[in-house]
Amino acid sequence: EVQLAESGGGLVQAGGSLRLSCAASGFILDDYGIGWFRQAPGKEREGVSCISWGDGRTYYADSVKGRFTMSGDNAKNTVYLQMNSLEPEDTAVYYCAAMTNTELAVTAKLLDRRAVVFWDAWGQGAQVTVSS
Repeated sequence: EVQLAESGGGLVQAGGSLRLSCAASGFILDDYGIGWFRQAPGKEREGVSCISWGDGRTYYADSVKGRFTMSGDNAKNTVYLQMNSLEPEDTAVYYCAAMTNTELAVTAKLLDRRAVVFWDAWGQGAQVTVSS
């Protein structure tokens, strides 16, 4: 069974940093595309970052480019989201997700709101709150 578990959320002041972790079980990390998403109260879930293991490329939403970095540790079967220069607008529940359909190539298009349906395994979420 594919399972994902986020950790590392919390409260931080604007300008600060947090690192989220997503531990994967039931599969080997680079078998599937992995992404980070977030959902703020009253808003749709939006893509933050995703990684294509085949060519090692990572993709980011425009709102987080230059501030967030996604990486993976195959030995720990864990992916990370390093978040720097956090802003109050980054406040949301952050989720990691896996796309088990291996026929779909992981590209920036999979961060689009309409592409959320292609991500079929989700963690429970981690709250990130950025105070001003």
